[in-house]
Amino acid sequence: MTNAPLDNEIDLRGLKPLAKFLPFSPPKVDADELEQLREALFSGWLTTGPRADEFEKVISLHLGVTGSLALNSCTAALHLGLKVLDLAPGQAVITSPLTFVSTAHAAVYNGGHPFLADVSADTGNLDPARVEDFLEIHCQKGPNQYPVHKKTGLTIVALVPVHYGGHAVDLPRLWQVAVKYNLHMLEDAAHALGTSQNGLPIGNPGHRPKGAEHLISMAAFSFYATKNITTGEGGLLTCSDPALLDRARRLAAYGISDARRIWGRYAPKGTWIYDVAELGYKYNFTDIQAALGLAQMRKLPDLQEARKRNANIWTKHLEKFSHLLELPVTRQGCGHSWHLYPIRLKIEALNCDRDALIIALKALNIGTSVMFIPIHYHSFYRQTLGYVEGDFPIAEDFFKREISLPVSPSLAAEDIEAAASLTCSLLARLAR
Repeated sequence: MTNAPLDNEIDLRGLKPLAKFLPFSPPKVDADELEQLREALFSGWLTTGPRADEFEKVISLHLGVTGSLALNSCTAALHLGLKVLDLAPGQAVITSPLTFVSTAHAAVYNGGHPFLADVSADTGNLDPARVEDFLEIHCQKGPNQYPVHKKTGLTIVALVPVHYGGHAVDLPRLWQVAVKYNLHMLEDAAHALGTSQNGLPIGNPGHRPKGAEHLISMAAFSFYATKNITTGEGGLLTCSDPALLDRARRLAAYGISDARRIWGRYAPKGTWIYDVAELGYKYNFTDIQAALGLAQMRKLPDLQEARKRNANIWTKHLEKFSHLLELPVTRQGCGHSWHLYPIRLKIEALNCDRDALIIALKALNIGTSVMFIPIHYHSFYRQTLGYVEGDFPIAEDFFKREISLPVSPSLAAEDIEAAASLTCSLLARLAR
């Protein structure tokens, strides 16, 4: 017999949990990945080698870029992207409060400062109008043509927008702001492999408008276990300037001069001679990771189709509850990659709060997550940035009402159907 609920619990009596727990975002791997790993393990190359080089070529072709740099994480890609822009103490970037801390960390790693601007209510993406307001109200043009923050004297050199959940930020409008204020662009595309805007993949420098070639266009991707393809851990940097990408490659391998072919020193015509020209890092991507990535890239269209299918199932079931929640949107011209399926509750219409609903879904064997705790809520950034709750009301409201539902391509359509149906049964009893 089920006990009566506590005062702060949702009454689940009469609701039958799923037969097994539906995890939020498990990776989809199978025999193809095993075969690629087997070949890599017995090839003689376990660390950075020919497979890493091949993976870069495959993903560069997919993105329509002339070159890319595979790394051990998206965090490393963000760090190196700002590093080759020469971000330094006394300089700053503008980014979103609704992101994982890596986006802000990358600026701090380089001695820079991350300013925040609020997001669009429908997508959770950095709002170009809010960015422009910040630059117009709080900044003035400096002697080097970059905007200078009036209060701190920090020079702002770049925008770091986040493609939240796989929905593209408004790049045409954001590039207008970047051109007006002479700012470079490093896109946090951790969620955006498979995302497109106006027919171009995210990461393609074609988003940069004509006449803005003096501004650098970069993008940082993630291949973490939950992402749209996975290499376990891993990331990638694209850059519109080949010289800057070459420098990032050296920095990713300790600063070693022949970083492009560092693995070739052990080949018959290799040499042990090298030079370290500047202080670098150990951010290299391995052939083990590349083996996974190559198998995953062959499946990317199918993986994306499965994500879209699962997202559509949730939409089909939940759209009847528009009085209780807001569904994710797809703006015109955006090809959504559905890394996340974020719903936003209308708390005032419910007889429970967001956290209680998450607990109830878990009790029904439906895994969820919350994306993300805003940057300025974390104690380190409260101290570092000086922001307080209330400074970014749209991002804060988004966070307080958001639940990300499972759409991983490894989850079968019938399991998503069952989870969505059960979620609807739960929601039906939660209206005030």
